Amino acid sequence: MNHIIKFLKNDDAIAVTEYALLVALIAVVLIAAVLTFGTNLSAWFSAKTSAITTV
Repeated sequence: MNHIIKFLKNDDAIAVTEYALLVALIAVVLIAAVLTFGTNLSAWFSAKTSAITTV
């Protein structure tokens, strides 16, 4: 337990924790964007592909 407390009090540990939280936030935003727009983007690209191949 003391090792964890020493790690959290260390300035380097704080920076690592902040970067980890930032990476986690970016991952959540990317996942939400893919889930929200993924189907629409897939349909849009399919329509464009069909338009190109029929020309």
